[in-house]
Amino acid sequence: MSTITVKLGERSYPINVDSGILSSSQSFASSISSNKVVVVTNDVVKPLLLDKLLLALLDYEVDVVCIPDGEQHKNLQQFDYVITKLLELKSSRDTTLLALGGGVVGDLTGFVAASYQRGMPFIQVPTTLLSQVDSSVGGKTAVNHPLGKNMIGAFYQPKSVVIDIESLSTLPAREFAAGMAEVIKYGIIYDYQFFSWLEKHADLLNNLSEEHLKYTITRCCEIKAQIVAEDETEKGIRAILNLGHTFGHAIEAEQGYGKWLHGEAVAVGMIIASKVAVHKGWLSESDLIRVEALIAKFKLPISPPANMDYSHFAKHMQHDKKVKSGSIRFVIPNRLGEASVTSDIDVSLLKEILG
Repeated sequence: MSTITVKLGERSYPINVDSGILSSSQSFASSISSNKVVVVTNDVVKPLLLDKLLLALLDYEVDVVCIPDGEQHKNLQQFDYVITKLLELKSSRDTTLLALGGGVVGDLTGFVAASYQRGMPFIQVPTTLLSQVDSSVGGKTAVNHPLGKNMIGAFYQPKSVVIDIESLSTLPAREFAAGMAEVIKYGIIYDYQFFSWLEKHADLLNNLSEEHLKYTITRCCEIKAQIVAEDETEKGIRAILNLGHTFGHAIEAEQGYGKWLHGEAVAVGMIIASKVAVHKGWLSESDLIRVEALIAKFKLPISPPANMDYSHFAKHMQHDKKVKSGSIRFVIPNRLGEASVTSDIDVSLLKEILG
């Protein structure tokens, strides 16, 4: 088993990565402090993985709250639904919430945990590649608003993250590809050697090689844990983790949450950001070709929706969380393996790239 520690002093916590650990009681014992657990999951994951998880929780009193699947349900209505269920179950501040699912379940459950009785413990059990390598780590919790993604939330760290690679065998191909967009992101912003490794091993990853998936997930978690430990609340370097997200969130909001998967939108956003970098002389044309080729290897989109132009992006980007003093800040690659945040991008350049 690979274990990565997110180092945040007294709030430090482990990320455990292995196959078959979902049904092991040892995966959860050190992170559960009372006898009561509430599992939050969705109606797709529940029939696939809940029974395995319950084998690990035989020593606890367990209740299950199920929400609908899909980004369109990451909202205040479902937040209220889960809070109401906790009240009906007479859950206390020491009840442990356990998020079994992808990014929607994890983000919503974390926000509930941050809010219910001003804070209760929770554990992330991410079941999609995207949530395993990104959203389950680092304590960002939120729900969406019609005017912007992740606009309502809190920074609130889990007690642990339990990543069972076997859960990826239940994942539709499109969801796996969406997760690979976030994987590629780490190579572009932080680790050129990892980017090159992904180029060489794309076929094995597409074939779900357990050895290569374990390395991929572990490396991504190592990078994110290091960045989060340095900048927990995104005052500095943590913002580079949003490569492609400003453009990607605009796509998600304009198309309607759930129409484009988050990773699909981020993939296009990373290409747009890379094109900006080429225009600024930070990336070469050959670097851009490599980024597009790697994204395409995982059958991800490389072009924005046909019905979107600059005006559609601009409308949504004004609501981006990185906006400061009215200026939109973008994460742009300086080179493969490094990125920075800048507001120094002319509107004329964006109009040229976005149409």
